[in-house]
Amino acid sequence: MQKLTKIPKWVKTTCPYCGTGCGVEAQVNQDNSVTIRGDESHPTNLGNLCSKGLTLADTLVPEGRLTECYIRGQAQSMETTLSYVASSFNKVIAEHGPDAVAFYVSGQLLTEDYYIANKLMKGFIGSSNIDSNSRLCMSSAVVAHKRAFGEDAVPACYADIEEAEHICLVGSNLAWCHPILFRRIKQAKMANPNLKITVIDPRRTDTCDIASLHLAIRPGTDVALYNGLLEFLDQENACDLDYIAQHTEGFSEALASAYQSTPSWVELAEFCNLELDTMMAFFRRFTDIDKTLTLFSQGVNQSTSGTNKVNAIINCHLATGRVGKPGASPFSVTGQPNAMGGREVGGLASMLAAHMDFTPESHKLVSEFWHTDKLATNTGAKAIDMFDQVHQGKIKAIWIMGTNPVVSLPDSDKIQQALLNCPLVVVSDCIAKSDTIACADVLLPAQGWGEKTGTVTNSERCISRQRAFLPSVGEAKADWWLLAEVAKRMGFGKAFSFDSEADVFAEYAQMTGFKQDTLPRGLDISVLAEQDYQQHQPMQWPIHGDESQARLFTDGQFSTPSGKANFIPLYYKSAASEVCKDYPMILNTGRNRDQWHSMSRTGLATKLNGHMPEPLLSINPQDLTDRGIKDGSLVAVESLQGKLLVRTHATVSQNPGELFLPIHWSRQNASAGAISSLVAGHTDPLSGQPENKYTPVSVSAWSHSSRAALWSQRRLQVAKILPMVDYWVERRLEQGFLYYLASVTEPATFFQQLKLALYNGYMTKQVDYENTAEKKYRFAMSFQDNLDVSLMVTLANDVDDDSWLASLTMLTPDVGLRATLKGEAETPPSRMVCACHQVTENDIIKAVESGADTVEAVGGCSKAGTGCGSCIPEIKRVMASCEIAITLVS
Repeated sequence: MQKLTKIPKWVKTTCPYCGTGCGVEAQVNQDNSVTIRGDESHPTNLGNLCSKGLTLADTLVPEGRLTECYIRGQAQSMETTLSYVASSFNKVIAEHGPDAVAFYVSGQLLTEDYYIANKLMKGFIGSSNIDSNSRLCMSSAVVAHKRAFGEDAVPACYADIEEAEHICLVGSNLAWCHPILFRRIKQAKMANPNLKITVIDPRRTDTCDIASLHLAIRPGTDVALYNGLLEFLDQENACDLDYIAQHTEGFSEALASAYQSTPSWVELAEFCNLELDTMMAFFRRFTDIDKTLTLFSQGVNQSTSGTNKVNAIINCHLATGRVGKPGASPFSVTGQPNAMGGREVGGLASMLAAHMDFTPESHKLVSEFWHTDKLATNTGAKAIDMFDQVHQGKIKAIWIMGTNPVVSLPDSDKIQQALLNCPLVVVSDCIAKSDTIACADVLLPAQGWGEKTGTVTNSERCISRQRAFLPSVGEAKADWWLLAEVAKRMGFGKAFSFDSEADVFAEYAQMTGFKQDTLPRGLDISVLAEQDYQQHQPMQWPIHGDESQARLFTDGQFSTPSGKANFIPLYYKSAASEVCKDYPMILNTGRNRDQWHSMSRTGLATKLNGHMPEPLLSINPQDLTDRGIKDGSLVAVESLQGKLLVRTHATVSQNPGELFLPIHWSRQNASAGAISSLVAGHTDPLSGQPENKYTPVSVSAWSHSSRAALWSQRRLQVAKILPMVDYWVERRLEQGFLYYLASVTEPATFFQQLKLALYNGYMTKQVDYENTAEKKYRFAMSFQDNLDVSLMVTLANDVDDDSWLASLTMLTPDVGLRATLKGEAETPPSRMVCACHQVTENDIIKAVESGADTVEAVGGCSKAGTGCGSCIPEIKRVMASCEIAITLVS
C-alpha cells in the first residue's frame, strides 16, 4: 500500500511589522522550511504583502536567538531565573516601595502579554510604572483623542479610503511606512480618477508620487496651518453649524484662538514656508470636498506640540461634521503591530486599564474585577521620565520586554549609562544581542513571531489572531507566561493562574464589559470571552453580538460626560530647541522603506539590505555645495547631545536646511550607533512623546585618508577586533557579510593594520596585491580551500575601485583566492530598487534601453514594481534619469 504524504496546512496569522495589521498565511513544508503568503480572506490586505512581509520566512532562523536564561552572564535554569527575578523585585519593593520598580514594554507584544504586564504592575505591585515604546509613536494621538472624543478611539476605518473623495496625508510617508495602505489608496485613485490626494510633509517622499498637491510645510508649523484652515472654513461659511450646536462644545473658543493666532494669508503661507497658491488650494480642497479623510502619523505625533497638532486636525473635522462618516474622518495610522492592543488594555503609565483612567469610579471597578487592594491610584512614569528615574537611581529594578530603548529612546547614550548603573535590569527578548541586552543583568528567552500566539489590534480597531506555526526555540516562552510565573513567585499566584493565552484573553474581554451599565465605555469586546478563541475571525471593536462596528461616533454621540465632542483652543508653539548659529540645520528621523526598528528581524532578510546598505543622510544639494562637500562623502553630524559619522545622499526631496536620517542602525551593525544619540529628550507636556522630528544639528566635512571594503564568511565583532577603524557599517549578504570601512590612517598603514587584525593562524592560504603608487591594496585568505576574507583598501576619494567593491556582494566561499583580486566583476551589481523581486537599478535601465517606456512595461520586463508597489516612485525616477541621459546623448 502506498504511503500517504501529509499535506502541510496553511496557518492564518498576522504580520509582525507595522500597524496596518495585514493577514498572513504560513505553511511549514516537509523539509521544515516555511512558505509565506498574504491572506486573501483578511479584510485589511486581501492577500497583498509589502517587501518586509514577503520576506518573513527569511527571518525564521535560529541564528542569533536567545535560547536560555542568563543571570549576570551565566546560563541558569528557567526555575532559578524566574525565582531570582521574583525575589529581587520583592526585595526592591520591600526596601524602596513599589515605585522603585518599572516595566518597559513594546507594541510588539501581544494583547495577552500586555494585559498580564499591566495587571501585575498596577494591580498587585501597586505602581503605574509601566510604559511602552508606543509612547514614542502614538501617545500624542491618544491624548488628543481623549481630549476631543472623551476616549482613545479611532473613528475611521480602512474602507473610508475607498469612500473618500479627498485624502490628506499629514506627516506620513505611507509609501514606505504603511505600504499596503499606500497601495490601497493607489487602487482607489485608479477606480476613481476624481479622487484628490494631498500630502503635507516637509519632505517630498515617495508618498507624493500619488498626490496632486504637496505642502512642503516648515517643520513644526502644523498647528498654525490648521488654525488658518479653521478660520478659512468660518470665513467661507463652510462650518456645519447644526452639527456644532448639537454635538460639540468649545467651538467659539477654538475659533477665537484660530483668529487670534492667524495673520494674513500671505503671512501665514510665508510662516509655513508655503507658496500662497498652494496653501489656498489645500484650504479650498478641504472646504469644498465633504468626503475628506485625513490620515496622520509620526510626523504629527513626534513633537513637543504633537497633541495640539492632532487636535488642530480634529478641530477642522469637527467644524465640518466629518467624524465617523463614510470617507470623512480624522484617522491616526498606528506605527506598531499591537500598539493599539496595548493602549486598549491600559499598558501605558497614563491610563489605568481597558480604556479607564484613574478616576475613583474606575479605580473601584478595576479593584473589584481584579480582586486586589493594591491597585495603583495615580499615573506612573512615562517612557522618558521612567529612564530619567533609572538614571537618577529612583527606579532600582526594570524589566524591559521586546524592545530596544538604548537604540530607540532619545539621548540614547544617557539611556545606556542609566541601565548600566541600574542595580537590576531584566530583559526578555527573542534575540541574544542588542544594545539593550548588553546592559542587562538577567535575560529571559521569549518566543518570536511564528512561535507565539495571541491577539493584535490594528489601526482601524480590528482584532486579529496571531497564531503559532513553529515550535519554540530552546527554552523560549510566551511573554505572558514569563510574567505570570514571576507573579506567582512574588506571592500573587491566585490572580495569575492562567493555563493558556485563551484564558488571559477571556479575562481581558470580560473586563471590558464589566459594569458597563454603571460606567459605560466605548471599548466593549466582552462577547468574545464566550466565543471560540482558536477560531476567532478579524473583527473591529466595539462588538455587540455578532456585529462589529466599522466607524465610531457616527451618530454624533461621544464618550465625554456631556456626550459632546470638545473643540480645543490652540496656539502655535515652537520646537523645544530651535536652530541657531552653531546648529543651523533641522534633523528629522524616521523609517527606511525595507527595514524595521533596529533591524534585529529585517536585518536577517538579505533581500531587504540592498536598497540602503548603510545609513544615509538625506540633504539638499545646495547645502552640500555651501559646505564644499561632495555627495557620497562621510560627514560629521553634531547636536548638543552627540556626534556621529554618516554618508551623504543629495536629494531635492529635502528643503535646504533640513535633513533626514533613518533610525535603524545600532552599535550592533554600525560605528555610528543609535541615531537617537543626537536627539534630545524633549517631550510633549501632555503626551510625554519625544520630539524626534526636530533636532538642531550642524553638518561638516570629515577628513579621512582611507576607505575599505571587507567581505567575511563569518560575522565579525568589528568594534572588538578592528579598533583602528573610525567608521564601519555591516551588511548581511546571502553568503557572508560585507563591511564598509573608513579611517583617518593612510591606506598602506591601514591595510597592514587590517591584515594583522584579520589574520587567523588557521588560515591555510593568503594572497596580496599592492599598488603603492596608486595606493590600492587587496588581500584575501582562505581556510580549507574556502574563501574566508577578502579586503580592499584605497584612498578615501578613489572611486575607480567602485566596481570591485560592488563585486564583493557577489562573493561566495567557493570563489578562488586570486579571483577575488581581479579588480572588477563581470557585471557588478547596482543599487537595489525592488526588494520584492530583487530588481536593481541596472535591470531597470536595461529594460528602458530595450524599449520599455512605462512603469507597467518595465514591470513586464523585470517584475520591478509588481510586488507591493512601494518601489514604483523610484522606478519612475530611474526611468526619468534614463530619458535625460538619452536626451543628452542625442
